[in-house]
Amino acid sequence: MLPRSSFGASQLPAASILYHDLERVKETKRVLYVAAHPDDENTRLIAFLANEEKADIHYLSLTRGDGGQNLIGKELGIGLGYIRTHELLKARATDGGEQLFSRALDFGFSKNPDETFQNWDKETLLGDVVFLIRKYQPDIIINRFNTTPGITHGHHTASAILAIEAFRLAADQNAYPEQLDQVEPWQAKRVFWNAYNWGGQYEPKEDIPYHRYEVGMQNPLLGATYSQIAADSRTMHKSQGFGATPQKGAAADFLEFITGEAFEKDPFDGVASRWELLPNGKTIEEGLKKALAAFDFRQPSQNVPALVELYTEMSTAYEQVPAFWLQEKRKRLQSIIERSLHFQAEFLAKKEIGYAGESLTVNLEVNQHGSFPFQLEGFVGKGFNENLSQPLRANRAINQEINLKLAADHPISQPYWLANPIEENLFQLSDPLAVGPPVNPPAVSGTLTYTLLGQRFEKELGLYFRYNDQVDGEVQQPFTVIPDVLLSLNQNLVFTQKPARPELKVTVSFRSGIRDGALKVEGLHENHYRARLTAEDKRRQTRTYTVRFEPNTAEPVQEVLVYYQTSSGARFAQNMQRISYPHIPNLTYFQPTQIKLLHDNFHVGNQRIGYVAGAGDDVAEVLSMLGYQVELLDLDKLDGAALQNYGSIVTGIRSLNVNQSLADHMDKLLAYVEAGGNLVLQYNTLSPLLTREFGPYPLQISRARVTVEGSPVRFDAEHPLLKGPNPIQEEDSPDGYRSAAFIS
Repeated sequence: MLPRSSFGASQLPAASILYHDLERVKETKRVLYVAAHPDDENTRLIAFLANEEKADIHYLSLTRGDGGQNLIGKELGIGLGYIRTHELLKARATDGGEQLFSRALDFGFSKNPDETFQNWDKETLLGDVVFLIRKYQPDIIINRFNTTPGITHGHHTASAILAIEAFRLAADQNAYPEQLDQVEPWQAKRVFWNAYNWGGQYEPKEDIPYHRYEVGMQNPLLGATYSQIAADSRTMHKSQGFGATPQKGAAADFLEFITGEAFEKDPFDGVASRWELLPNGKTIEEGLKKALAAFDFRQPSQNVPALVELYTEMSTAYEQVPAFWLQEKRKRLQSIIERSLHFQAEFLAKKEIGYAGESLTVNLEVNQHGSFPFQLEGFVGKGFNENLSQPLRANRAINQEINLKLAADHPISQPYWLANPIEENLFQLSDPLAVGPPVNPPAVSGTLTYTLLGQRFEKELGLYFRYNDQVDGEVQQPFTVIPDVLLSLNQNLVFTQKPARPELKVTVSFRSGIRDGALKVEGLHENHYRARLTAEDKRRQTRTYTVRFEPNTAEPVQEVLVYYQTSSGARFAQNMQRISYPHIPNLTYFQPTQIKLLHDNFHVGNQRIGYVAGAGDDVAEVLSMLGYQVELLDLDKLDGAALQNYGSIVTGIRSLNVNQSLADHMDKLLAYVEAGGNLVLQYNTLSPLLTREFGPYPLQISRARVTVEGSPVRFDAEHPLLKGPNPIQEEDSPDGYRSAAFIS
């Protein structure tokens, strides 16, 4: 990853990075780049605009990519969306942009915007885009896609439609008037389409203005070309298998004019410096020019006095004109000042996870390397108030122990967009005007105040858990707050008919001592289940229950909620999900402890099933629940004769995309089929395929998909594969549109 201003507190940035970031403080141009999903964005153009044009650029992805596939693990749906959210944050930390989201849930592929808006409430999402334009006040808006329907994903086209309509409505005080308590109407100058230019080719259209950006150049301050930065940024989308290699040589990107004020030479024609809007703006702008001209690359700390003076001027301006863009400039300038002094301030916990109501001992560690008067004042947050009142001398670190108590009602670390049930493919926010931020603020934080050269500064510090890894060295993970009582289920699907075992194991974990109570099931009569306490571990503070269910012939499928109710009446029904990958921080979210009961009487044959791993799925576990004997196969260690011991072999999702061993030994499996074995290949994508020889006859994987939920799914009831032992009929496919997509 390229060195940038996103360096952690323990890393000293190069002077060229500080200079580059100061150039970006001086420039006030702003851009909103709009598309539909993580990885839709043109990282090369974002890198160019952020680092060559020095513009503040925000990428608005309508969705978090929840409807995509996962190349690195089992997570799908909201779990995958959480991963892709943080992959976008890593991408923006690389290319210099910022990240925003709307409330839209990625519900999967659609062929045109009409289908898309049948699943998304257009007015709600249009309001989101209007609000974000008003809040972030871009000078220009760039769409990744155009509005021509049917040539790309319907979400893509919808994003362009929304951006163009929002461009006009954001300036209309009669549109979404409820927003005007927080933001003001804003008129951007113009909207462009970042026209496709596969292979660098772009064909201008008659009478449609466009602008060509030469984006293949090097940025000497960053020590990389924009193609290199773009490739590093795109490689952050690891769950999608989007590792990228930089393009060498000249490259171009094109902006095709859509609407707004006409321009002559530059997309930013007519965009004035925002410093002109401030009473002392000319003083600030001249001060920035002087600071850049006199910048000391050998001793960056010597630039601090001039930068502090500029910060004071910006603070005075902000008191009179509290504009959002000015607040961002102040924060960026403060960061440059602190990094010039190699000022380190860390708020550290002794563990990664805590619970509401818990008492914690934490540490504040601070250090700096400058020779200027630096006075610590205080550190304040919920549950603590530390009066520091001491100088922070050059390279004389201070480590202060702090005792804090989390409030009993301290919010848990639930992503804000998951705090309420999803409705109609939209995340339901408690405050609709809280839309935009990629993630929550830190679960626990404090405000450090200090005085430098007579100017008072405030710095927000989130609480982190720091530890040393034997391979990676220092690692920091965000501190996470969880409920006092959590439930863990060994499965979320229960088959109630034999030979399946109609039981569920539930572990109840207590953070502050075991609390008397009982395990219950909402949605079932008490005669239809029995919850039995099978173990209690006072040291680990857990109780384990076994719940047995009775078949219900009246309802083939039931959805019920498992919960723990204490003797005092408190009720707990949350399950913690943890996601851990080396390229992103550890992630936590919580789900209701709901399970599905399937009461159908399945015929289960007496056979062994071999399972070949793919990118990750739960199919092997489900087959085991049904009563099959399932074994995970290592094809490198099995010869063709050994495969004949299995009645069927199933390959995992995207196995032909990720499992090289499967590709290498496909001939064994085809010989197994020729000898009478059953081979089931689950969903794979067309690219990348590790082998194209995966069938007894030439087969090709299609990109065609069924996207309309109401489309009928028809089965040939007489086909041997569908006729038995468990007949598959049309009524077995309530989710037919998606099933058909993956069957076809």
